[in-house]
Amino acid sequence: MPRLGELAQLLPSAQLIGESVALEDLTLDSREVRPGSLFCATRGTRFDGHSFIDDAVASGAAAVMVAHPVSVQIPQLVVPSVRHAIGRVASYFFGDPSRSLEVIGITGTNGKTTTSYLVESVLNRSDRNVGLIGTIESRFAGLNRPSIYTTPEAPDLHRLLADMLRDGTQSVVMEVSSHGIDQHRIDSMRFEIAVFTNLSPEHLDYHGTMEQYYYTKARLFVPGLSNAAVIGTDTEWGRRLASQVSIDHVTYGPDPENDFVVSDIELVPEGTRFQLRHGRHTTRLTVPILGAHNAYNAAAAVAVGHLLGLDATEIYAGIENCHSVAGRFESIVLGQEFRVVVDYAHTPDAIRSLIETVRLQSPGGRVILVAGARGRRDRLKRPELGRAAAMSDLAILTADNPGDEEPAEIVAQLLAGTLDVATPPMVVELDRRRAITLAINEAGRGDTVLIVGRGHEQSLRVGSEVVYLDDREVARSAVAARIGI
Repeated sequence: MPRLGELAQLLPSAQLIGESVALEDLTLDSREVRPGSLFCATRGTRFDGHSFIDDAVASGAAAVMVAHPVSVQIPQLVVPSVRHAIGRVASYFFGDPSRSLEVIGITGTNGKTTTSYLVESVLNRSDRNVGLIGTIESRFAGLNRPSIYTTPEAPDLHRLLADMLRDGTQSVVMEVSSHGIDQHRIDSMRFEIAVFTNLSPEHLDYHGTMEQYYYTKARLFVPGLSNAAVIGTDTEWGRRLASQVSIDHVTYGPDPENDFVVSDIELVPEGTRFQLRHGRHTTRLTVPILGAHNAYNAAAAVAVGHLLGLDATEIYAGIENCHSVAGRFESIVLGQEFRVVVDYAHTPDAIRSLIETVRLQSPGGRVILVAGARGRRDRLKRPELGRAAAMSDLAILTADNPGDEEPAEIVAQLLAGTLDVATPPMVVELDRRRAITLAINEAGRGDTVLIVGRGHEQSLRVGSEVVYLDDREVARSAVAARIGI
């Protein structure tokens, strides 16, 4: 393990106060400090790590990294910004593991998780030992760990990569969030390939504008961080990125000038079928995941495989044999005469796409939607979410992890987006369990109940209370009660 003086040399603007002690671990969380740890006092939107230095010292911290000198009896590394330093420090601390791994980073507003599972499936066909880091879980060598963040904090991320490398992992597929980029969690990493899926309004409470959101995502696609790129061009932001990047890249999308051209998308009982043209070769593929947007996610995975030099047969087998993704168009089937689908969709574009997918597959049935919006997040997006919900035949608006905000006020902002459009019946039921049950009891033969926003998640926060709630379990119980089993 490194010494504090090594980290001081790594950061040109750092000031070492005290001796260069040996370090055993690295953390941003004072609750995780153990004897010999370096506690890094980062400032967040709600808490300042400097307020927890005494707790870290009491737990045995060997040193602290701070943004200004503090009154402690242990060595301290003073840097202009702990947040800016943390990615570089964490990578060095754990031996720069990403540089010994084949890392594929996937960013974008929608589709990151599904694309990561498709890429993982493709790589598994090439007999690589593959690790996965993402929104739902991290897994490698037969181990599964539920995720807290889409992209872990820098110490956790680089520690995880080091564990993967030590256990024989060769390739890692990871989701890269805009928060992860902006908060320097991936600094000093090396990506073999970076993938851009798409961009639509999201996290604007954090980034401020779409321009800043785009700029943050684009920072992944620079020399020194990524060797090559796969870029989806079905949004203007993707086309812009493709025209601006200086690293080698290929594009995918519906337009014929793309390197990988997606066309003739259709929904079939097996999933989503589409035609993919690359150069002179055209093939027909079926992704076993329903949704027209999954044709583009699959095209991204195919492009990754080609850039890595994999055999086309292996690539296509990986696409067509990918297992389903938890909470992504996950069907609840207990023999009922209507469909129930749970999905993570939480942006206006994703909800619209989901409703369109259901209408294409079941043109005669109604779409009954259960939706909400999260507290302390994307307030400006809420009216547009309401407009997207209005595409359904019956919208039941409810709570979705409201946190410190009043659920009724969040729903009122959703309804504000429907004032100037023709709307279906809109029902407000703030208790999410009752909202899901109401939707299922309203469904008739051939209808589809869409429960969106939370997907695989199993808890939500209401005020200061964390409530266990899995939409899939609630839906199963409601369906079972409805049909009497």
